[in-house]
Amino acid sequence: MTADTLAAPRSPQSGNVRKKGLNVEKWGWVFMRVSGVLLLVLIFGHLFTNLMVGDGISALDFAFVAGKLASPFWQVWDFLMLVLAFIHGTNGMRTIVIDYVTNAKVRKVLVVALVTVCALMILLGTLVIFTFDPCIPNLSDGSIVAEVCNAR
Repeated sequence: MTADTLAAPRSPQSGNVRKKGLNVEKWGWVFMRVSGVLLLVLIFGHLFTNLMVGDGISALDFAFVAGKLASPFWQVWDFLMLVLAFIHGTNGMRTIVIDYVTNAKVRKVLVVALVTVCALMILLGTLVIFTFDPCIPNLSDGSIVAEVCNAR
């Protein structure tokens, strides 16, 4: 092969031979497509339910959120939205870091920071979704939430 010609992709001369084992980049690509479609369904379902059904946006208050988070269906819905959105966003940011950060040590620090923040935010969001108790604030304002909490 002369210096003026390029090696064929994935040929032994080009150094791009596929290694055996798990192809993380391929599965990251597949995850982005699948999670993107699922997120569209989850987000538009969330928006439709919150903004269009019932009294619309004027019904959004603490009692509305408390009612939604009391339902196991909406807990799972919000949990899936939380997890998929954070992992989808973190994977996108990881791709940007890998593409544009040339220093290997800085790239590794940034990717570890992204994954750490993602895991922490998923943990905190999960705690909020599954341990939310509307009766913790001292409610005596005559609202529906106060009536339900006082009836316990």
